[in-house]
Amino acid sequence: MITSMTGFGSVHFENEQLTALVEIKSLNSKFLDINFRLPRNFSAEKELLLRNLLKDELQRGKISVTLDYQPKGAGQTSNQLNFEVLQSYYNNLLEAAQKLSADEKDIFRIATMMPDVLQPKLSNEEDNQENWEILLGIFKEGIEKCKSFRADEGRVLGESFEENISKIRQNLTEIEKQDPQRIELIKQRLENRIKDIGQNAMFDQNRFEQEMIYFIEKLDITEEKVRLKNHLDYFLDTLHNQEDGGKKLNFISQEIGREINTIGSKASDAAIQRYVVEMKEELDKIKEQVLNIL
Repeated sequence: MITSMTGFGSVHFENEQLTALVEIKSLNSKFLDINFRLPRNFSAEKELLLRNLLKDELQRGKISVTLDYQPKGAGQTSNQLNFEVLQSYYNNLLEAAQKLSADEKDIFRIATMMPDVLQPKLSNEEDNQENWEILLGIFKEGIEKCKSFRADEGRVLGESFEENISKIRQNLTEIEKQDPQRIELIKQRLENRIKDIGQNAMFDQNRFEQEMIYFIEKLDITEEKVRLKNHLDYFLDTLHNQEDGGKKLNFISQEIGREINTIGSKASDAAIQRYVVEMKEELDKIKEQVLNIL
C-alpha cells in the first residue's frame, strides 16, 4: 500500500539521568530535505548518524527534526566561556567607546553579558555512551511513529484515489453508452452532406471516399477508451502493490489525462464532453494528492 510523505512522530522520555524530547515532522517534497534543531554542543558525527537514519527510513520529504534533552543531577549542567565570542564583543565595544570618547571601565563586564558568551556545557554529554544510547533509542522510536503516521495517511489517500478512479471509470462507461449515438449522428450528417455534394458536377467520388475514411478514423475513440481502461487498471495495481509508487502514480495519472483529453477533442459530442469534464475534475484531485505520495 502507498505511503504519504506527511507524517509526525513525538517521543518524550524521562528517567533519573535525563529528560529528552524528540519531534519529527514530514511534508511532501521531490527530494530529501532535512532540517535539524539540536543542542548547541551536539557533535557533527552524531548529527550525521541521525541524518543517515532519516534517509534510510523516511527516504523522501521535507523533514523537520527537534531533539532537546537535559541531564539531571547536581554538577551535570554548567556554563563554559566562549572566549572567541567574548573577545569579539570586547573589541567591538572598545572600538566604539574610543570613537565616541565614552567610559571604557565597564566594557568587559558588558561584554560578558552579551548573548552566547556563556554557553551551557553538559558534562560528559557526548562521552556518556549510556545517555547516547537512550537518545538514539527514542530517536528511532520517533521515526517509527512518523512512519506509522505516514502509513495511516497513505491508507486515507489510497481510499480517496480508489474513489476518484471509480468515478472516472463510471464516466467512461457512460461515454461508451453514448458513443454509438454519436456515431449515428455523424453518419446522418455525412449522408446529408454527401447528397448535397453529389449534386455538384465537379464532385470526385474517389477522393471524397478517401477523405471520409480519414475523417471517420479521426473521430474514432475506440483505442483511447481501451487505453484509458488499461491506465486505470494499472493505476490501481500500482496503488495496491507498491509501497513507494508516488512517482509511478504521477506518470500514470499523466497518461490518464492524455487519453481523457484525446477523447474530448475527438468526440465532438456535447454529452460526451460533459463526462470528459467530470473525468478531468476527478483526475485533478488525483494529481494534487499524488504529489504527497512517497
